[in-house]
Amino acid sequence: MKKKNIPIEFVFQLFALIIAIIVVHAFYVSVVRPNAAAVIEQQAAALEADPEYVKERSVWVLIKDLEQESCFILMFWALAIMAFKTVKTLQERRLLDVDLVPVADGMRILPEDTREFARQVQALPDDRQRMLLPRALLNALRRFNSTGNIQDVATSTHTVCESEAERLESELSMIRYISWAIPSIGFIGTVRGIGEALAQADKAVQGDIAGVTQSLGIAFNSTFVALLISIFLMFLVHQLQLLQERLVFDIEEYCDQKLIRHMKAD
Repeated sequence: MKKKNIPIEFVFQLFALIIAIIVVHAFYVSVVRPNAAAVIEQQAAALEADPEYVKERSVWVLIKDLEQESCFILMFWALAIMAFKTVKTLQERRLLDVDLVPVADGMRILPEDTREFARQVQALPDDRQRMLLPRALLNALRRFNSTGNIQDVATSTHTVCESEAERLESELSMIRYISWAIPSIGFIGTVRGIGEALAQADKAVQGDIAGVTQSLGIAFNSTFVALLISIFLMFLVHQLQLLQERLVFDIEEYCDQKLIRHMKAD
């Protein structure tokens, strides 16, 4: 029975999420929340001593709540996924510097010559053969060997590259979902904070606005942090998408300049 191999990227994403949860939660428990509690206590003491005391915004207080912690976990998870995809893209780009089909200027490739060139590409390690450039070259050589039609080869190569571009675009959907989910979590914090503030409205009417102020702080801080993280992630997503699009375009141009233009039909 043939074994089903679990995709490496899926395993990486799973472990990246687990590690992000452990690291961020440990940092919050050991650093963020103790510091935030100390700042809040210090500000309360200063306000009690001086009623005109103006609280300074603290980063620890800004990020201390559960919603911000969740946003940071998702942020580091998305960064890990993007780093994985960036490394793979750069590995594929390095192949553009390798002369996989050594054809001298002025040399012509006939359909019967394609087997020899195909063997050179097939001699690459398996992990490199799965990359786009070797697949596109092999597809072009095999198509030319079977049809002898250069236009058909060019069309087939373009189809392979276009299909790869669509696949890369679809694989960014998870990162885009995370970028959408982060502001949503921030809005959940906003709703929670406003709800808690409304629950303490009776105390505010009696003159005690400390609870209402703290709850509204949760509402605004969670949205503020979530939107900042989302803006940062979306910028990186667009940079990654641009890197992948340039790779596909450069590979198609490589196939045209290094192989297809040297082909000659019988």
